[in-house]
Amino acid sequence: MSTTLARKDTVKRSWYVLDAAGTPLGRTATQAADLLRGKHKPDYTPNVDCGDFVIVINCADAVLTGNKLEQKMYRRHSGWVGGLKETSYKRIMETKPEFAMTQAVKGMMAKNIRDRGAMKRLRVFPGAEHKHEAQKPVAWNNDQGGSK
Repeated sequence: MSTTLARKDTVKRSWYVLDAAGTPLGRTATQAADLLRGKHKPDYTPNVDCGDFVIVINCADAVLTGNKLEQKMYRRHSGWVGGLKETSYKRIMETKPEFAMTQAVKGMMAKNIRDRGAMKRLRVFPGAEHKHEAQKPVAWNNDQGGSK
């Protein structure tokens, strides 16, 4: 039995829409990461970038379970002494919910050149409207997809 391996020039990219309303932030980010890497395709090859375009809508309505909304912090450091900045996820979800979704998806991707390129195919919107109707995206259901 032979194994089918994808090649870069034979990859066909589709557009999918994920609705984050009422679903946990991490669950939606996991589905987006799998679609961006192409793990839902039968000809998935780890060393080839064979993922699709992903549009995530309603990020402002995504939920954080437990006490994460108050206790989870986003940290960044300027590199200088005393340069640590902390922001709670409650404030991030109020002001920039698309940033929280982007960071969650980025954390679930592998840290290599293929997945940095795959992050460029992620489009995140806080509301229900997006500007990619011309690409005819298909809605992705939570029960669709691979072996998970």
